[in-house]
Amino acid sequence: TDKRQPIDFVSKRTIATIISLVLLIGSVVSLATQGLNFGIDFTGGTMIELSYQTPAELDKIREKLNQAGYQEAVVQNFGSIYDVLIRLPAQASPNMAELSNQIVSLLQQSEVELDIRRIEFVGPQVGKELTEQGGLAMVYALIGILIYVAFRFEYRFA
Repeated sequence: TDKRQPIDFVSKRTIATIISLVLLIGSVVSLATQGLNFGIDFTGGTMIELSYQTPAELDKIREKLNQAGYQEAVVQNFGSIYDVLIRLPAQASPNMAELSNQIVSLLQQSEVELDIRRIEFVGPQVGKELTEQGGLAMVYALIGILIYVAFRFEYRFA
């Protein structure tokens, strides 16, 4: 016969409450100290995708960019070890196309052959609008979830 032991969840509510509070407080402290880490889509900037014929050496690429004055550039592989993604925050320079051309020509000076896959520019105004719309979408989703829970379950559980 199948003997199932009932689990007394009510007696474990203190442990569950403590765990929930610790996670909640940790999340709030993390948000307060570190803030949100928005990508280029939200902050504005330039994204350059390059493809190398040989495995890309990220350290050398970072070093070249640092020497050229682009210390805030984020360099990482994506897809494969041959593909490189370079992200630059929005610059005071009005001409982002010129900025990306400078970076590509700087990297093409090396003996390794590379292909330009994509160059994207996102202005800070577009990023600001995306941030506002994303925040509103999150608020609407939370309201929708609360309404669903209120109707789906008994009011005292909602």
